[in-house]
Amino acid sequence: MLKRISTDEVQLGMFIHKLEGSWFSHPFWKRKFLLDDPDMLERLRESDVDGVIIDTTRGKAVADEPVAAPHIVSGPRNAGMTAKSMRPAIEPVPQRPGPGFGRAPAAMPMAREFGRAKRAAGDALRVVSKAFIEVRLGKAIKVHDIEPVLDAVYASVQRNLYAFNGLLRCQNDNEPVYRHSLAVSALMIALARHMKFSPVDIRDAGMAGLLMDVGVGQLPVDLASVGGDYSLLRPDLREQHVVLGYTFLKAAGDIPEPVLRVILHHHERLDGSGYPQGLSGAAIEALSRMAAICDTYDTLISGAEQLDPADAIRRLREQPSTFDPGILERFVETVGVYPIGSFVRLRSQRLAMVVDEDPADTALPVVRTFWFLPLAKRLKGETIALAHCYGDDAIEGIADLADLDLPDIGALRESLLAAACKEAA
Repeated sequence: MLKRISTDEVQLGMFIHKLEGSWFSHPFWKRKFLLDDPDMLERLRESDVDGVIIDTTRGKAVADEPVAAPHIVSGPRNAGMTAKSMRPAIEPVPQRPGPGFGRAPAAMPMAREFGRAKRAAGDALRVVSKAFIEVRLGKAIKVHDIEPVLDAVYASVQRNLYAFNGLLRCQNDNEPVYRHSLAVSALMIALARHMKFSPVDIRDAGMAGLLMDVGVGQLPVDLASVGGDYSLLRPDLREQHVVLGYTFLKAAGDIPEPVLRVILHHHERLDGSGYPQGLSGAAIEALSRMAAICDTYDTLISGAEQLDPADAIRRLREQPSTFDPGILERFVETVGVYPIGSFVRLRSQRLAMVVDEDPADTALPVVRTFWFLPLAKRLKGETIALAHCYGDDAIEGIADLADLDLPDIGALRESLLAAACKEAA
C-alpha cells in the first residue's frame, strides 16, 4: 500500500517509494530504497523534500503511537565537498569533531561480500555490454537504463570498499571495453565516496566512469582487429572516441552536464598534453582529473601492459605534472598502496597476492601465499593479515613472476582470491 507522509514522519525501516520534488532537491541518487541508515534518515529530514511516498508492503508503516526517534548525531548539511566546489589543489575536508561524525558503516568482510560482488558484476556486465551494443546501433542511452548498474556498484562499495574492484581485477573472462567501463565506474564511486562528495556527485562520478568510453562503439573500425582493446588503435583514430561519445550522449538529453564534461575531458592532462582540447591546469574540473587517474590506472593493469597494480600506482606517482597529486594520493588511500591483485614478495621468501585491504593501514594488506622462492615450488598457501601478524612477516617489494612455473596470471589471481574468501567464510 502506498502512503504519503511528511519527512518528519519518516522512520528507519520504511521503504521509500518516491521522493517528492526534483531529483536534485534530495541527497540520494536512488528513486526507491529501504531506509535502513540513520545518516540517510538525517539527510532526508534536512533536505528540501517536503514529503515522501512509502510502500507499507515492503517496509515499516507509520506507527499508531509515537515512536522514539533513533539517536542521530546532527551535522551540517552537505558537509562533504562537491565536485563543483573543489579547488584544483585538493585540501582535506574539514570535519566537525563529535561522537559519530563522519563515521562510515562497518565494512562487510571480503569473504561475505565476494559472492554478492560476483553476482553484481555479472549482472552489471550484461547491462553495460547491451548498452554499448545499442550505441553501435545508434540507440540512445537513458539514465534509467544504467541506474541499476550504478545502484549495484554503489551498494557493493558501501558494504566493502575493495571487493567489487578486486573481483574484477581477479576475473579473466570479460571483454576489455565492458570490464574497463565497469571497473572505472567502481573506482570513481569509491574515490568520490572517500573524498566525501555529495550523493549526487558520487552518482555523477560513477555514471561518468561507466559511460566515458561509450564513443568507442562509434569508431569506424572493427575492434576485433585489436582484440577489443581500443587503446591499441592508432592515435588519430583512438582520440575520436571522446568527441563521438560526448556528442552522442548529449543528444540523449538526460545525461547530467557534469558527466558529459568528464566524457569529453577524461583524457586531458594537467600539463596540456592531453586531448581533445589540450586543456591544462585549472581548466580541467575535479571530476575529469579523477577520471584521468581512474581510467589510466585500470588501463595500465588490464590493457596491453598488464602491470601489477602496485606498479601502476608507482607509474602514476612518477607523473606529478600529468595527474593531480592531491587527488592521486586520495586515490592511493582508496585502493591501497598494494591494491587487491598485487603480487608481493614477503620477508619469509614467499610470494603472495593481496586479497584484501586493512582500512586502518593500506600498506599492510591481507595476502594469500602461493610460492616459496628457495625451493622454487608452489605452496598450499595460507592467508595472512599483515597488520595483525605481529611482525612475523612483511612485504619487501613487488614480486617478479618471470620464469616461474605458474598458470595464466588471470587464472592464478582468480583462484587465489576464491581460496582466500572460501577459507574466511
